Amino acid sequence: MARDRLLIDTTILIDHLRKPQKDRTLFYRLSLRFDYVIAVVTEFEFSVGSSPKNHDFVTALLTQIPVLVLDSACIQTSVEIYQRLKASNQLIPLPDIFIAATAITHNLPLLTLNQKHFARIIQLKLYQEGD
Repeated sequence: MARDRLLIDTTILIDHLRKPQKDRTLFYRLSLRFDYVIAVVTEFEFSVGSSPKNHDFVTALLTQIPVLVLDSACIQTSVEIYQRLKASNQLIPLPDIFIAATAITHNLPLLTLNQKHFARIIQLKLYQEGD
């Protein structure tokens, strides 16, 4: 039986990278129940944030998670999100808009530790533990 998928953002990967006990991270716990995918923006953010010390870990982790591209449908959704947030004076960084648009376009819940920014996007389904 196929498992449900979650789009995870960079905060989830960074949390997993930084914690010495990997089996206590949210990434690990939910990986027992869900399949993960990431937006291409997350792949970029996580890759450029890696250091020589953790480069091998970052590369190995990214090879295990499918990446969703930022296609024309995602761009159209991004434009709609941007315009709504700008009209209400609640803009968030563009990478977060692109990640949210990828989740919405692919009808996936988003797992993030940055609830503050992403909660502004009303059409985005944020994964909450217990869902």
